[in-house]
Amino acid sequence: MTTTSTIDSSYYLDSQKTRTPSSTLDKDDFLQILMVQLQNQDPTNPMDESKFIDQMTSFTTLEQIMNMTEVVEYMAGNSSYTSPVIEYSHMIDKNVTYNEYDLDTGEITDTITSKVTAVTQQGGYAVLELENGKSIYADAVTKVSNE
Repeated sequence: MTTTSTIDSSYYLDSQKTRTPSSTLDKDDFLQILMVQLQNQDPTNPMDESKFIDQMTSFTTLEQIMNMTEVVEYMAGNSSYTSPVIEYSHMIDKNVTYNEYDLDTGEITDTITSKVTAVTQQGGYAVLELENGKSIYADAVTKVSNE
């Protein structure tokens, strides 16, 4: 009489590890594919030299594009914030006009023009230091001139 043994459950398809496909192919994946291709080629009929050079050129191009992408992303990330002092520094030695207001009524009491001597920052906003000794926020300026 013959006995049959049970099948080991590790052989079941549902117990096998599943691979999640990636929608992108990076340089490591490309190099891995190339290496597998070289390892599994027929020794009696090796890969054509020109095809190999084409694949290496593709790999080098891919690597350079990825490096450029990293640099562009880094630059874009760092340029998103510019200091208000740097942003408004071009206003030094310019004449700016601004209004003074009555605190009770909110009406304009005077229109003043003065030269910008420095730019500072307060609370994340640019503050213009003026020749007349006053300081105003840059968004209070109504006119900028060289005269």
